[in-house]
Amino acid sequence: MLVPFSYDKEKKMKLNLEMEIDDNMSVDDLRRKVRRFICVINHEQTIIDHHYVIEKNGKKVAVIGSGPAGITCAGELAKKGYDVTVFEALHKTGGVLSYGIPEFRLPKKLVQSEVDGVAALGVDFETNVVVGRSITIDELQEQGYQGIFVGSGAGLPRFQGIPGENLNGVYAANEFLTRVNLMKGYQFPDHPTPVKVTDTVCVIGAGNVAMDAARTAKRLGAKNVYIVYRRGPEEVPARAEEVHHAKEEGIIFKLLTNPVKIEGEDGWVKSMECVEMELGEPDASGRRRPMVIEGSNFQLDVDTVIMSLGTSPNPLISSTTEGLEVNKWKCIVADEEHGKTSKEGVYAGGDAVTGAATVILAMGAGKAGARGIDEYLSNK
Repeated sequence: MLVPFSYDKEKKMKLNLEMEIDDNMSVDDLRRKVRRFICVINHEQTIIDHHYVIEKNGKKVAVIGSGPAGITCAGELAKKGYDVTVFEALHKTGGVLSYGIPEFRLPKKLVQSEVDGVAALGVDFETNVVVGRSITIDELQEQGYQGIFVGSGAGLPRFQGIPGENLNGVYAANEFLTRVNLMKGYQFPDHPTPVKVTDTVCVIGAGNVAMDAARTAKRLGAKNVYIVYRRGPEEVPARAEEVHHAKEEGIIFKLLTNPVKIEGEDGWVKSMECVEMELGEPDASGRRRPMVIEGSNFQLDVDTVIMSLGTSPNPLISSTTEGLEVNKWKCIVADEEHGKTSKEGVYAGGDAVTGAATVILAMGAGKAGARGIDEYLSNK
């Protein structure tokens, strides 16, 4: 049956619509359906009327990056009356939510609705601005931005350094996913950035991003997709459910295997030489250290190789900002509680501080940074 439904959230949002329920539905199922229903309405903006009354305080804040940390920080500060401008390096907002996470895991319509919600609070978005190149943090401060939050993520890929990595058909995982998710390379030539997916694809690494890349390649028509990882099943860093979904979709796991060379022909990937591994004593990370089994070399026929070995922050911002401390991994050093950095008025959070982590942690860091900036500017 259809039930009239009204929802009033702190007198800021009112919805009137009908929700279909089953007469035999349990109370718990009904509660879950209501929660899901509210989420759908919030994200798809079916009939939402925002009535935010915000008293401006006249203080300007710059947010670098429109990923989960950046848009969370921007939204929190806008609600407190700050004039917030978000500077995004790419042509589209959303950060890793737009370019990194595949559509089948996170529909881009939901991402855009979140960005639109923040924009509705009065936040300005400037795209195609590479902070550290187009403009520096010092220049932003000179332009009157009293607080700056750096949420630029960790988009610099890592490679193994083995022969053949410069062959055509070798991608970094974030490049591959960006070509698919953001640039729509699968629609070439209607979209100008191509992505070539062949019959056999090998993804090196076994984190969550590796699972995304492998499952994306499968959806683009690859017949055989391998996950090659030098440790065993107990050490796989991806979440168990991501591994489960990958196996369900036919992804082939070749564990205790490590590539040593990528072979090519006419400039394109043709095969990959691998060695078998065994686990020794635990290393500094607490995981058992993989060791090469001598004489175990073998060839794996592949046409495309995707390196998913982790990422680190791009050093462009830190190298152009005097007084901004970074650690040995080039991550910005920031206080966890408030996101405060070594440079006055500059706060940071998300992958730019922690290295590649989760969306939830980045959002939490964005909220912490907003609190820190608010406390800092409230005392000025």
